Amino acid sequence: MKLQLIHQKIYEIRGQKVMLDFDLALLYEVETKVLKQSVRRNIYRFPEDFMFELTKEEYNSLRSQIVTLENYRSGRGRYSKYSAFAFTEHGVAMLASILRSKKAIEVNIAIVRAFIALRQFALNYKDLAKKIAELEAKYDPQFSDVYEALELLLTDRNNKIKQGERKQIGYKKKT
Repeated sequence: MKLQLIHQKIYEIRGQKVMLDFDLALLYEVETKVLKQSVRRNIYRFPEDFMFELTKEEYNSLRSQIVTLENYRSGRGRYSKYSAFAFTEHGVAMLASILRSKKAIEVNIAIVRAFIALRQFALNYKDLAKKIAELEAKYDPQFSDVYEALELLLTDRNNKIKQGERKQIGYKKKT
């Protein structure tokens, strides 16, 4: 399973990285209805920090942004009339305990790896941002003269352009 494909299906909703039930059903090669039924039968395994149901506003916002919400397989309509379930990393891991197929296990391993890669990327980004801030704090005073000179040049140039002192470039018409 390609991590890139899974990364594309991880969204940030309510400040959490989540995957939606219809994307998971597609990856697990089951119908969304079957996945939701399994979750509802085992709802005690999915506290709010593992899974939550999207509000109508959240769902409609996603529907307008994500083309994959269109359901072309069934002839009944283009969109599901039920809100989607959003699963956090822990909720996805819990799905492995209720969906016991070999495919579900393989997909869960790939999804957990994708969440780990995202977390690692976020940590690396924070470290990089911290290092850049430290370098700026260290070297900005040394370049203050350069910044002042650039500012002066930009200000002078803008003043000349505004005052119309700019020379015409190109051919001049004889009058």
